[in-house]
Amino acid sequence: MIREKQVPMREQPPSVRIGNFEEVALGYSEEEAVEEAARCLQCRNAPCVQGCPVGIDIPAFIQAVAVRDVARAVSVIKASNALPAVCGRVCPQETQCQGVCTLGKRFEPVSIGRLERFCADWESEHETCCTAIAPHTGKRVAVIGAGPAGLTAAGELRKCGHDVTVFELLHIAGGVLMYGIPEFRLPKAIVKREIDGLCRMGVRVRVNEVIGRVATIGEMLAKEFDAVFIGTGAGLPQFLGVPGESLNGVYSANEFLTRTNLMRAYRFPEYDTPLRLGRRVVTVGGGNVAMDSARTALRLGAEESIIVYRRSEDELPARREEVHHAKEEGVQFRFLTNPVTLLGERGRVSAVRCLRMKLGEPDESGRRRPVPVPSSEFEIEADTVVIAVGNGPHPLILQTTPGLELNRRGNIAADPKTGATSLPGVYAGGDIVTGAATVIEAMGAGKRAASAINAFLCDPR
Repeated sequence: MIREKQVPMREQPPSVRIGNFEEVALGYSEEEAVEEAARCLQCRNAPCVQGCPVGIDIPAFIQAVAVRDVARAVSVIKASNALPAVCGRVCPQETQCQGVCTLGKRFEPVSIGRLERFCADWESEHETCCTAIAPHTGKRVAVIGAGPAGLTAAGELRKCGHDVTVFELLHIAGGVLMYGIPEFRLPKAIVKREIDGLCRMGVRVRVNEVIGRVATIGEMLAKEFDAVFIGTGAGLPQFLGVPGESLNGVYSANEFLTRTNLMRAYRFPEYDTPLRLGRRVVTVGGGNVAMDSARTALRLGAEESIIVYRRSEDELPARREEVHHAKEEGVQFRFLTNPVTLLGERGRVSAVRCLRMKLGEPDESGRRRPVPVPSSEFEIEADTVVIAVGNGPHPLILQTTPGLELNRRGNIAADPKTGATSLPGVYAGGDIVTGAATVIEAMGAGKRAASAINAFLCDPR
């Protein structure tokens, strides 16, 4: 008889985890993984595979787990996914592979993400999987940006036998996986482990390399490389455009999380990156980044962490799991609330002046548009404000690459199936093309582009 509900994953209790930056979810044991894998119906049409942006053969890897052949499960996953330990932790499976799971039509869907995480962690403990590399082609590819899109493209191209060099402007590879996602959701040792695996395959990673300054894409193609993939993400923070955003104590989520994750502010004074938040932190936004920021604030010592969001709870774009964890940890939510001014005292933010909102007709996103309620202004006291309302593309590569066409949003215009841009031999994928999206969507774009680049390089013409 099929178990109706997923095998639960053990977690740190909320009262304990808000005092540390250790991973919240503790993973499946082998027995738990086998029990969960046994729930899979092994249906022939396998809608879960179509729901996976990188096309993992999900029934095959789950069947292998069910019979305790985890090494085979790892091989199946890694044939399609270069970063399974990452995806098993941060992918929104509930809207992708699990969202179309056949079992989910009657019961809870198979917990595909937890099983993927189990397999990846098992591989780390046993070091059994060795990725096959095709014979050397003599072709050289530059990958700009060491985030999920770039790392995926690099791994796929290396498997094809090409010489691949990844250029990263920061001092450490990983992109948003390192600077944007908190340790308690994605431990940095796991990201490093995945990158080390790519390096063992022969991928070269060069950090502190600001492409557009040390070299342009045109120069790279003329002197050294046969093709270029641009996966620089969306790292330029957006703001509200309201008075008071220049006050001390106001951070973009990008800076706030980078200080915490990459510069280890939570380990001050061991790492000299202090973040003095005060008693109350207000985070503006409703996505996963807002959840990460609000939950981080509590771990850094804030007594109160409040999320302000201009729509209702039903419209929150964040993963349900992240919202659930935030509530468990004591994050407060002020829905249908829109900041209009940040107030300050002696140069530092002291309060957020807000308007109450109501929902009107749907906008272009399909969500009901928030409309101000007349004469509804009120204030929320705040010692720190974090703005988490999105990011845009950094302009450096766009400004130093003549002929590179952009779309109406200022992102690179690239073919969604191949990543091909307006310049021969130049491909792009991930947030630099789509705007801010998920890790797995960026990885899917990197994989599709790698396939197209391989075809381009192998074309006898």
